[in-house]
Amino acid sequence: MHELSIAISIIDMVQEEAEHRHASRVEAIHLKLGPLSGVVREALEASYEIAAEDTPLKGTRLVIENVPVVVYCSACDQQQQLESIQNFTCPACGSPTPDVIHGKELEVVSMEIIE
Repeated sequence: MHELSIAISIIDMVQEEAEHRHASRVEAIHLKLGPLSGVVREALEASYEIAAEDTPLKGTRLVIENVPVVVYCSACDQQQQLESIQNFTCPACGSPTPDVIHGKELEVVSMEIIE
């Protein structure tokens, strides 16, 4: 389960940033997570709780925003949101759409701190 190592990395990064900002407490960590990131949301949430247990981040909220898969369709010359990650074809015209614009994200976008 690689989500545990990801959770540990998130904790390390957030703790370092909180120390840099002289925060007394972190309330929440906000993430963007795409279905093509290779990370299972539920596994990450469970792993985060385990990894944060003996750290100053114990009890912080992990707020995860699900990012849809958006591809670029060269036939339509537009970005389109896929209906299913099992079918990489444009929902408007049916053309193959291998150019992924969004959906691979796994990024910490913000954190709520108390200074």
